[in-house]
Amino acid sequence: MKYDIVVIGGGPAGLSAAVQARVRNKSVLVVSSPSADLPLARAERIDNYLGLPGLSGREMMEQFEKHAQMLGVERRTGRVLNAMPMDGGFFVAVDSDVVEGGALVLATGVGQGPALPGELEHLGAGVSYCATCDGMLYRDKDVVVVGKSTHAPEEANYLHGLGCRVTYVSAKPPEGLDPSIPTVQAKRLAILGEGKVTGLEADGRVLPCVGVFLLRSAVAPTQLLPGLELEGPYIRVDRNMATSIPGVFAAGDCTGLPLQVSKAVGEGLVAGLRCAEYLDRNSHS
Repeated sequence: MKYDIVVIGGGPAGLSAAVQARVRNKSVLVVSSPSADLPLARAERIDNYLGLPGLSGREMMEQFEKHAQMLGVERRTGRVLNAMPMDGGFFVAVDSDVVEGGALVLATGVGQGPALPGELEHLGAGVSYCATCDGMLYRDKDVVVVGKSTHAPEEANYLHGLGCRVTYVSAKPPEGLDPSIPTVQAKRLAILGEGKVTGLEADGRVLPCVGVFLLRSAVAPTQLLPGLELEGPYIRVDRNMATSIPGVFAAGDCTGLPLQVSKAVGEGLVAGLRCAEYLDRNSHS
C-alpha cells in the first residue's frame, strides 16, 4: 500500500502532523505502538494545554485520535523496524509488512535509551525486533524475549506457540504471559556471543540462547534511518521541521526540549504542512 505520508508515532506530534496533512488532501498512515504505551496516555492530569484543562492523558489522547479519525487518517498499531529511501519516496518496514510513503514524519517521542551491550553487533545474527518476522527461524531453539512494551508478552506467547523455547526477561512481572513461559526479572542486560548470539546476561546471570528478541515500543530513529543527524540525543531539525534527509520531517519530543504537549502539537502542525508542501513541490518538478 502506498501513502503520500507515513507518520511514525501516534502521540500529539504525530497526530497533529497527520491532521494537517489530511487538511492538505494527502493520504496519511500513522504507525504507532498501542495507545497504552504512549507517555501521554499515562498522565493523570494535564492543566497546561490551552483550551482543554483538567483532562487526563488518556482523555486527551482520545480527543486527538477522534479528530484524526474524523478526517480520514489511517492508523495502524505496530512497530516500524526501518525505513529505506527509494526513488520518489520510502519503503517502510512495519513488523512483517512493507508500506510505501512519499515522505515521512518522525514523531517517535523520547529515545528508547541506549542500545544494549552487544545489540548492534548482533543485528541479523541473533538479535531481532520482531517476533512475527523472525520467529520461524528459531523453532525448537532457545530464545530470550526482552519485554520493554505492553505487547511483548503477546509476542512471547506467539514464539512459544511456534515451538521456540522462550525465556521472558523484564524489569517487572509481565501481564498476559503464558504461565508455562519461565520469567527472569532483571535490569542490567548484555547480549553475548562472538559473531552469533550465544546468550543474554541478566543481572550477572547468563541465559544461554541463540536468539534475543528486543521488544521495545519503538526502534530508535537512527536505527530506523541511518544517516539521520542528531543534536545530542535529539533529531536535528530546521525551522520547517526538516531533518538532514530530504523528505523526512520530525516533530515532538524526539526533536528536543521542552517535552510538552503544546510544543509537540505545534511542531506537528509545521511538519505536516511542510511535508505536504514538499510533496506538492516534487510532483511539479
